[in-house]
Amino acid sequence: MAILMKLACATLMCMLVVAPHAEAAVTCGQVTSSLLPCLGYLQGGASPSPACCGGIKSLNSMASTPADRKTACGCLKSAAASVKGIDMSAASGLPGKCGVSIPYPISTSTDCSKVN
Repeated sequence: MAILMKLACATLMCMLVVAPHAEAAVTCGQVTSSLLPCLGYLQGGASPSPACCGGIKSLNSMASTPADRKTACGCLKSAAASVKGIDMSAASGLPGKCGVSIPYPISTSTDCSKVN
């Protein structure tokens, strides 16, 4: 009986060691392509286009896990920093204009490590 318990414990430990770690399924490429239709609005356009809001909604549904949301957050920050002329107040208000609620502010100062 003791041998069976040791074998069961060893098997459990092996399963824990080799279990896959949670990884984000969302990529920065997906984030960028989803938001590309929003570029005109983010650089001073009057209102977000239907294609822009569709991209926001699609991205929101893709980022369904905490790991996905952290990845999306980091991608958004990186994209905002690399594209010239982005109006950050327009970026932060974009989800609301498209009827989407996200659990963190779109801002270059967002701490993505705290996004859940």
